[in-house]
Amino acid sequence: MKIRCHQSNLLARIEVKHSAGDEWLVSIKSTVTTHHRVRVAKKDIERLAGGRSAEELLQESMRFLLEREPNTSILPSFDLPLIERYFPGYEREILSRLHRVH
Repeated sequence: MKIRCHQSNLLARIEVKHSAGDEWLVSIKSTVTTHHRVRVAKKDIERLAGGRSAEELLQESMRFLLEREPNTSILPSFDLPLIERYFPGYEREILSRLHRVH
């Protein structure tokens, strides 16, 4: 999935791959390529994805982050619900976005 980063107006490609258990590997290819280990529990997928897949939840979550910071500022390893702590309103926004996606 290619997206345009809001702050820098650069294109970025987000690739999501399941690693094991609750862990996912996310690569963001932009001017600099970054790699992130994101943990998301099944209960969080059920709560946040609105019936969408874990991959869709992770892609849209990374898109959300890229609209607010460069990929080089995204933590290399984190639990997905942590985004809400840094960006209040994330959970409400992600639910809204995933319901808009066909």
